[in-house]
Amino acid sequence: MARAVRAVVTAEPMSAINVTPFIDVLLVLLIMLILTVPIATHKVSIDLPNGPSSVAEANLPHKLLIDRQGDFWFDARKVDEAGLRQALDAIQQGDQPPELHVQSDPDAPYARFDRALVIVKRANITRLGFVGNEHMVDF
Repeated sequence: MARAVRAVVTAEPMSAINVTPFIDVLLVLLIMLILTVPIATHKVSIDLPNGPSSVAEANLPHKLLIDRQGDFWFDARKVDEAGLRQALDAIQQGDQPPELHVQSDPDAPYARFDRALVIVKRANITRLGFVGNEHMVDF
């Protein structure tokens, strides 16, 4: 015997939401969390060596400044070309190659800047950087 099923049709919209896909997504996220948490909390202890507490003075970069008049200033001391050669030779005596930062005033004569680079090259300075180049650019 078959029973007849009558569908009830109403004018109101259905207010129930199917939450099964939502629960499925939450369960997948929960499983992923359970699997990744032990990996994230695993740690390996490493004994790192203690370095010196302060930076050695020999590792600090030296600074060569060429002012507007074309005078050389090496580590805040005014020097002539011979004094610059002597100062560069003196810093080469260390166990590590010295680092030299060259900064030139925008109005300094180019010939003096070129002369400074020749002196630096003859002193075999291999770690050289140019500071303050943003003043050289006019847009």
